[in-house]
Amino acid sequence: MSPVTDPERPIKTVLVANRGEIALRVVRACRELELRSVVVYSTADADSIAMQLADDAVCIGPPEPGRSYLNIPNVIGAALRTGADAVHPGYGFLSENADFASVCAEENLIFVGPSPETMTALADKAVTRALMSAAGLPLLPGTTSVLTGAEEAERVAEEIGYPVILKAAAGGGGRGMRVVRERAEIEDAYRRTQTEAALAFGDGSLYIERYLEGARHIEVQILGDRHGNIVHLGERDCSVQRRHQKLLEESPSPALDDATRAAIGAAAVAGARSVGYEGAGTMEFLLDRDGGFWFMEMNARLQVEHPVTEMVCAIDLVAEQLRIAQGQPLSFGQSDVVVRGHAIECRINAEDPARDFAPTTGRVTRYRPPAGPWVRVDSHLEPGVTVSPYYDALLAKVIVWAADRPAAIDRMIRALDELVLEGHGLTTSASFHTDILSRPEFRSGDFDLDLVATTQRTRLEHP
Repeated sequence: MSPVTDPERPIKTVLVANRGEIALRVVRACRELELRSVVVYSTADADSIAMQLADDAVCIGPPEPGRSYLNIPNVIGAALRTGADAVHPGYGFLSENADFASVCAEENLIFVGPSPETMTALADKAVTRALMSAAGLPLLPGTTSVLTGAEEAERVAEEIGYPVILKAAAGGGGRGMRVVRERAEIEDAYRRTQTEAALAFGDGSLYIERYLEGARHIEVQILGDRHGNIVHLGERDCSVQRRHQKLLEESPSPALDDATRAAIGAAAVAGARSVGYEGAGTMEFLLDRDGGFWFMEMNARLQVEHPVTEMVCAIDLVAEQLRIAQGQPLSFGQSDVVVRGHAIECRINAEDPARDFAPTTGRVTRYRPPAGPWVRVDSHLEPGVTVSPYYDALLAKVIVWAADRPAAIDRMIRALDELVLEGHGLTTSASFHTDILSRPEFRSGDFDLDLVATTQRTRLEHP
């Protein structure tokens, strides 16, 4: 895909097509860039902080996402009625929906993100594997097209060797994935994963790849503009996960040496350049025990954990997105990106770790975020806010920076100790994060994707 060379088109008003902390994050970026902002909201989110700080707000429906935040006609209608020039989708909801981006273009609205064509190409994870293989990125053995059925899955598994992992081709967010360790499991695993994928994404297509034991999850933040400039902003280590969903992220990764860091950054840029990528995106890799890395997928949007990169690079990713969307070139080059110190983010979720991270709901009665030097909290909370069952469990992101990793760990433990977040029926993951940060293997940096499971077992054995 060749770079688009359309002239610059100034943005005056941005419609924020999201909710919660990311809606507030985008509104704040607009205020600093002196752009007018409009937020959409469901009836469950009336009187949110984002609404209070935005220049305008439009109710787009009842709490159910399908009738509000995922309702494309309602979102587009709100943009047109309020005179918006652009739509920022945040993450989740419509952020990777190529149809939504196409409708924005048809209505002469700037979509803050990649083109619909790029989003379509990257929407199918199996196809993306083929694209990245052609670009020279290393892949784990597996398919580069969707499977035709359980029989093909079984045949491929025999060829590449067990264990394998079945993944939803339209997947994301850790859903629609299942590890298979022996032939007797694969037919049932295929059926279950296909059903989960169809329910979660409206598409039951699957692909398969070799499952990497003892791996770490490393992702590289990239930015590209329509002038053909693409840079990476270092990596984030996202290996602290439960059920393939991230709980804690840090940058830089303690698992990479300088040579591997340079190589994975170069691979990320090459992959993004091969599809003519424009906007903020993330190239995700698995790192094996020997330091080899393997392309996994590309996320064509801003990530939840983007503040980690902002803290170590001192670059406002949301502001840069808005500049790129106006046709402006990147405000910096690769040589200007310098990673300083160490940053960690903990996702504070409305979940009960003692009940296998079951979601909790309720009304916030007390909320005191941590503060102090180099502590950042991205949250939409205040006393009186109701944590709804309709949406993601994320309540707040606590991010810290320090000159080195040990100091960053200590600062995060201090910040979590200061956090007060209480409510009728609410339990959060904060104490679990403290347990993770205190584990010797985390402090040493010598851990893998099994760390959360190990910590859960310890908590159950020593409550």
